[in-house]
Amino acid sequence: MSTQTITYKNDASITAEQLSSVFKASGIKRPSDDLERLESMIHHANILITAWDSDKLIGVARAITDYSYCCYLSDLAVRLDYQSQGIGRELVQRVQETIGEEVALILLSSPTAMQYYPKLGFEKIDNGFKIARKR
Repeated sequence: MSTQTITYKNDASITAEQLSSVFKASGIKRPSDDLERLESMIHHANILITAWDSDKLIGVARAITDYSYCCYLSDLAVRLDYQSQGIGRELVQRVQETIGEEVALILLSSPTAMQYYPKLGFEKIDNGFKIARKR
C-alpha cells in the first residue's frame, strides 16, 4: 500500500483484468476469471466509480440505475489491504451524489458484509425477492 493520496474517478475506463484483480483482492465473490463477462459488466453499468492509489485500481462501485427512482449497487469492492480506510464509504457517497436524493440506493449484501452496510446508512429490508442466476 502506498502513502499517496487515494483518488476517485467517475466513469474511468478500466479493463476486465483490472476489475478481476480488484474482485480477487477484495474477497468479493464474482466471476473473476470470466473476463468476457466482466467486460460486459463494465460496459453495461450506468455508474462506475473507481478508487486509485497512483495508477493501481484499489476499489470499485458499479451500479445500474434509471436516475429517477432506483439504483442497484451491484458491486462494492475494495482490496483487502486498503479496507478500513473509508474507501468503500467514499465510493458509496459518490454513487449517492451521482444519483441524487430522489433515487433509492439498494443492494444485495453478502453474509460477511451484513454488519458493514448499516454503518454507511443503509437500512435492512425484509420485503425483497430474487430469482437467482443459473451460472
